[in-house]
Amino acid sequence: QVQLVESGGGLVQAGGSLRLSCAASGRTFVRYGTAWFRQTPGKEREFVAGITWSGSMISYADSVKGRFTISRDNAKNTLYLQMNSLKPEDTAVYYCATSRDTTYSTLGGQYAYWGQGTQVTVSS
Repeated sequence: QVQLVESGGGLVQAGGSLRLSCAASGRTFVRYGTAWFRQTPGKEREFVAGITWSGSMISYADSVKGRFTISRDNAKNTLYLQMNSLKPEDTAVYYCATSRDTTYSTLGGQYAYWGQGTQVTVSS
């Protein structure tokens, strides 16, 4: 079992920045791909960014490319999402997730473990 706990969400003005963290406990997630997803009411959960276990491959949704940066510190069992130039449309609950293997997927069904989510609200 892996427990994931997100933190760092909050209220920020458009153009501002936030840094989300996802701390893993239980079985280490070092050998597994990880990702960030987000969800707004009435919409499906959408892929934001993913990173392989080694950090050698990273990808982003087009909507956040150039503004968000995903990273991980395997020594600390922690995943990060640096969000800059935030826009009101980035408002959502953000979730971290651990894959079933060393890579990541844009499909939520490929993930074995999920955090409880952290709310990000961007005001205009």
